[in-house]
Amino acid sequence: MKDIRYLKGVGEKRAELFAKKGINTVEDLLYYFPRSHEDRSEMKEIADCGEGETVCVSVTVFSPVRDVRVRKNMLISTMIVSDRTGALNVVWYNNRYVKGQFMTGDEYILYGKITRNRGKKEMVNPVYEKKGNERFTGKIVPLYPLTEGLTQKILQSAMELAIKDAGRLEEYIPADIREKYKIAELNYAMKNVHFPEDFESYNIARERFVFEELLILQLALTGHREENTELAGTVFKDALCVREFAKTLPFPLTNAQKRVLNEIMSDCKSGKVMNRLVQGDVGSGKTAVAAAAVYAAVKNGHQAAMMAPTEILAMQHKETLDKFFKGMGINVVLLTGSMKVKEKRLAYDMISSGAADVVVGTHAIIQKEVEFKDLALVVADEQHRFGVEQRAKLAAKGNDPHILIMSATPIPRTLALILYGDLDISVIDEMPPGRKAVKTYAVGESMRKRVFAFLEKNVRSGMQAYVVCPLVEETEKSDLQNAELLSEKLAAIFPDFKIGLMHGRMRPKVKESVMDEFLRGDIQILVSTTVIEVGVNVPNANIMIIENAERFGLSQLHQLRGRVGRGNEQAYCILIAHGNSEVTKKRMETMCISNDGFYISEQDLKLRGPGDFFGTRQHGLPEMKIANLFEDRDILAVSQMAAKDILAEDPKLESEKYKALRERADKIINSGIVMN
Repeated sequence: MKDIRYLKGVGEKRAELFAKKGINTVEDLLYYFPRSHEDRSEMKEIADCGEGETVCVSVTVFSPVRDVRVRKNMLISTMIVSDRTGALNVVWYNNRYVKGQFMTGDEYILYGKITRNRGKKEMVNPVYEKKGNERFTGKIVPLYPLTEGLTQKILQSAMELAIKDAGRLEEYIPADIREKYKIAELNYAMKNVHFPEDFESYNIARERFVFEELLILQLALTGHREENTELAGTVFKDALCVREFAKTLPFPLTNAQKRVLNEIMSDCKSGKVMNRLVQGDVGSGKTAVAAAAVYAAVKNGHQAAMMAPTEILAMQHKETLDKFFKGMGINVVLLTGSMKVKEKRLAYDMISSGAADVVVGTHAIIQKEVEFKDLALVVADEQHRFGVEQRAKLAAKGNDPHILIMSATPIPRTLALILYGDLDISVIDEMPPGRKAVKTYAVGESMRKRVFAFLEKNVRSGMQAYVVCPLVEETEKSDLQNAELLSEKLAAIFPDFKIGLMHGRMRPKVKESVMDEFLRGDIQILVSTTVIEVGVNVPNANIMIIENAERFGLSQLHQLRGRVGRGNEQAYCILIAHGNSEVTKKRMETMCISNDGFYISEQDLKLRGPGDFFGTRQHGLPEMKIANLFEDRDILAVSQMAAKDILAEDPKLESEKYKALRERADKIINSGIVMN
């Protein structure tokens, strides 16, 4: 479809404003859906209008506009209009354009809210159209998300023209699929999603586009998955060896861990490549499950690799595996970017000769110099730090190795099915017995002194603490606590303690060095932005204070809270929240009553919607144009059934019938959005 610049009334300058919203073509505009609609269809006579009602009135101009400047920057314009039942005052504030627009005797349709001023009915800043030229009064009108310079009127006019300009759109959901799942035809849906005849027509149209959006996403992801599952994988002939490993652990595996291990071993025996995501809350025992899978790969005569997002995490994984495999003759080799050239060369030789049974490292593992002898299993930690491309590079190091991804981010099933459509999902939904829950409290600013006193008492007793802020440095526009200012403040309050500072703008090496000091116990209080979310294990840290907690998503708060409570001491999380809105209260209450990450993520999705869901963008989910993954769960289930039907009939979408759907699915995959 044509460039938005050439749509009547747009031009170069407005095209730049549209581009800010991702609208570059007429098709982009058509798929820019309204956030709500305003019912301007009800016409009333002035006498029947009640105070507080928002209505349309058909009126005649009784007296033209009069301007009164009450002070330098305040212009009030007034006009009297009437119909056969009475008169109405119309008022505009600071609108110099209305003067001279209205002539006595002219007929207009006005739309606005009825108020009373000195006993007289009044309408302030109404929408107005000359009678006979109505476009956006007397009917249901769309309201769009705006950007600076784009008004509702500009968008409404452009959309009306775009629908006419596009003419008859070519349908791309086949008729039999539409019929089976009771989905509206494209042209009917496009008109009624923007300018519906009534709200029932809008709901039918919206359902069509929600179904379409989710169906195309399912096809993109499932198609990707089919490619993966067609690959032949290394067969682990001895799957029972994991039982030997389990017996050597200093703790019994939970039933959930056993179930997930069975699912992993079943994949590894199947002859097809495993692509599995293991989701589990912080402390649910994912590392033990990963170690058992690594053990199985080695015992079956192959190599395994474990990839972590940071060097500290990689070193921690190596230490953990060394403990698990002590006395078993399994050689675990570390490979990170900061190792000396000589150390790296030695590691490369051990990996290529097969002397290294297990390689633990960062992105250094996927460098071209690294060659494995027989890589059969790859474990990647924290899925959202690894894109498909990196996974593919790692997979290319072996002969299509099995891939196991570990995520400590509990995601509601509805969201997981979409985010990880190319992966099978296992959930460790049980905590090991005896693990103490982190005690969580939400407090206001008035409790700060008590919070700091509690912090001091704990740190003096030999413990460590995190203090997390949402901003890095002070800005004029914000009064949020920020990391740099707060670290200076804490250094002044607690001169006996060493205060560390860590934020996202620091170079990775500096961050790792600060984290290392904290890990060693040289830093007692670490002030940080959310960069400490992922995985480092500091058993001695038992307090987490989160400033401006209302600014974080629930799932993010839960992830942050998971950084403490890793030792034997009781751990505490204190949320310092500002604002008394019902949503803030509900969210803080959820954190205080529950330590269950899956329950919390469901609440997060419910309260904030998927757009804000703990920065869903990092998970590679394309921004939903119309679907809401919480509210539209029923349509999601239907779209999944439809995707299965289509792929059963034409697995690669090669036929003419599904060509247009395939093009749309390819666009999602090729944009690199999905599964980043």
